[in-house]
Amino acid sequence: MTASDVSQHRAAMPDPAVVIFTEKADWHSHGLARALEREGLRPLIRSMTECGFTLASGAPGLHVPGVDGLPEAIFVRLIPAGDTEQITSRLGLLHAARSMGVPVVNDARAIEVCVDKAMTTFVLAQAGLPTPLTIVRERRADAQAALDAHGAPMVLKPLFGAQGKGVALVRPGEPLPEPVGGVFYLQAFVEARGSRASGRAHDWRVFTIRDRAVGAMIRHAEKGWITNIFQGATGEPAPVDGEAAALAVRAAAAVGADYAGIDLIEDEDGRFLVLEVNSMPAWKGLNAATGLDIAAELARDVARRLARADAA
Repeated sequence: MTASDVSQHRAAMPDPAVVIFTEKADWHSHGLARALEREGLRPLIRSMTECGFTLASGAPGLHVPGVDGLPEAIFVRLIPAGDTEQITSRLGLLHAARSMGVPVVNDARAIEVCVDKAMTTFVLAQAGLPTPLTIVRERRADAQAALDAHGAPMVLKPLFGAQGKGVALVRPGEPLPEPVGGVFYLQAFVEARGSRASGRAHDWRVFTIRDRAVGAMIRHAEKGWITNIFQGATGEPAPVDGEAAALAVRAAAAVGADYAGIDLIEDEDGRFLVLEVNSMPAWKGLNAATGLDIAAELARDVARRLARADAA
């Protein structure tokens, strides 16, 4: 579809809707829905398990309950867990929506890169962005040899995972634990600047929307080295006009994410490195730490995008 086609389609829709895809209606999706309503849009919270394709020769379409025709836009908050066929179908739905001219935030391409930590790191490294040494192996013996050759602690992470679940600090010479999912994703452990003196690990979370950082916080671990808010860390506001924020914007652009939560760490030499890019990030902790209304920022961005499509 051309921009003109999209505008004509939206004008013809009897009751246009912005669909929020999520696994369950939670604090994030309800807050985003209210923010979209304030922008004059009609939100619909749906699980992707309710949706699918209606296909006919020359007239493919999407099946989304409550939507007559195509959605006005799609916001992807969460994709439900499932087997390979189910996940492939759900990503295919997002690919199809985008090909039919529906704005999808974030689209399947960005999600596919970010859901796979190895591919995220590959894309960041290929773009020349600083990121810790990362090793990905499938066979235990190969992973153990790589860890021992590195000669320093590394972090074992699930290839697919979030909220600090399933991560472990591993040391050379010690047997590796069983990885989640059967793949050894190992990233060099980086000690944050000043953490040795303070006795508290910390890192940064920067939230980006398109080409700007809208919020940032420094996350402090209450104990140990895991700094995820879900695991009990606390956040304090951080600037969005410095090196960390600029690097986060570049990282989000590298993976093609319209909005993202980027995890960074400042090493002992004062250099920032990108740890992860999350294409479906939570923002409750960031709201609490900074007082920012991230849902409102996201809703405004969707409204502006749709307004530009109308103008075109």
